[in-house]
Amino acid sequence: MRGSKVKILTADQAVTLIGDGLTVAVSGFVGCAHPEALTSALERRFLEEAHPQGLALVYAAGQGDGADRGLNHLAHEGLVRRVIGGHWGLAPKLGKMALDNAIEAYNLPQGAIAHLFRDVAAGKLGTITHVGLHTFVDPRYEGGKLNQVTTEDLVELMTIGGKEQLLYKAFSMDVALIRGTTADIYGNITMEKEATTLETLAMAQAVKNCGGIVIAQVARVQMEGHLNPREVVIPGILVDAVVVAEPDDHQQTFLEAYNPSYSGEVYEPITQLAPMEWNERKIIARRAAMEIQEGNVINLGIGLPEGVGFVTAEKGLDNYTLLLESGPIGGIPARGLSFGASTNPSAILNQPSQFDFIDGGGIDIAFLGMAEADQFGNVNVSKYGTKVTGCGGFINISQNAKKIVICSTFTAGGLKLAMEQEKLRIVQEGKVCKFVPQVEQITFNASYTGGRGIAVLYVTERAVFRLYNGTLELIEIAPGIDLEEHILSQMAFTPLISPDLRVMDSSIFA
Repeated sequence: MRGSKVKILTADQAVTLIGDGLTVAVSGFVGCAHPEALTSALERRFLEEAHPQGLALVYAAGQGDGADRGLNHLAHEGLVRRVIGGHWGLAPKLGKMALDNAIEAYNLPQGAIAHLFRDVAAGKLGTITHVGLHTFVDPRYEGGKLNQVTTEDLVELMTIGGKEQLLYKAFSMDVALIRGTTADIYGNITMEKEATTLETLAMAQAVKNCGGIVIAQVARVQMEGHLNPREVVIPGILVDAVVVAEPDDHQQTFLEAYNPSYSGEVYEPITQLAPMEWNERKIIARRAAMEIQEGNVINLGIGLPEGVGFVTAEKGLDNYTLLLESGPIGGIPARGLSFGASTNPSAILNQPSQFDFIDGGGIDIAFLGMAEADQFGNVNVSKYGTKVTGCGGFINISQNAKKIVICSTFTAGGLKLAMEQEKLRIVQEGKVCKFVPQVEQITFNASYTGGRGIAVLYVTERAVFRLYNGTLELIEIAPGIDLEEHILSQMAFTPLISPDLRVMDSSIFA
């Protein structure tokens, strides 16, 4: 038996299936595998009909372009009442609603949410893990709550087998908005031209087992024949409706319509990749890359750390493996609004499986970003000032990699540099101090992480620190940089200074 035929609807027809007050799960990673036709249609319906109202939104990875696309479509007062997300920075309109106390808002680790979809599908109480302990997600701190109107506890501290663990509580999910490449008339869906597969299957299983509906956006429907069963990612028994999207709403990423090297259709020689522009980001990437050892399995965070993959490619280095939490293993992670994809991946796993590997300690070295760090080595990337960025996969990765390299400019907001005879010169100092007495929110707890034997470095364009005995120790300084003028005077605390303080390798600045 082949099963019953699936409904094939327009996007506007499909979103009429979403009633008031439901919990809606949405797939995507930046723009990869995000159902743009469905989220824009949902916005359109709300603006025209004032329905649906009071939705609870749940998602794992950040989805958006930092402006209007992705989950920004859903940032309307009345449309959503609650948001549970892993990363908020790409949907600033939702972030503003959180800061304005207009919605209930939670920020939980991306990997915990990806696993939660799988655990909800399996009928479990929730996801039990060490990930998030001693960070703002821990209920002894903030419990992942982002504002005053958010009161329900979604995270519980437990002791199991004599060890502290966090329980991310399961809850019912009513609608899944997902995306694939090809559907057949029975609703089976493949993802052959997508850059990632993410948690799409787990999300669909979770919603279906909760008695909800699954709406899938695709690029095309195959009306005759059948799909290769080994290529089907979402079986038709999970899918209630299929929407064929217009090409503009089905770009592979928010930056590119289609890059065949992301999906493995072609192999792109790395010599064709555009080199990084020489600036502070490249200096940091070059110094950070010096920590790589042969055979390392490496993770690159979004933003500044993305450059590590490109500077190593420029040097022709290939004795290591890069991976992204979105699923690609191997190749070179894409930058900007294509982040989440990789050029020439050797494999693309689903996101829950990728986080199984990450949470279990599979990463040898991780390069991660930083908004601010304090005198104890704690790092904040999630919430500062009037900005909600969210932790994304940062907590999963930083608590479990064998070595952490935090990458950041020394100051921010107008920093300008110049090179003179392989010496660094600060033309204009940034207005924002990034080394503060105490971080606003603890995304990375240095004491907890360091106590587990994880080595931690902090790499900037002018100085390198290490975590040592519960504080920062300055171990390297760039050529041309004055210790007092350019480092100590630009920090809100005085770090330890290594008796073996050395000059950063001059080749970094060539």
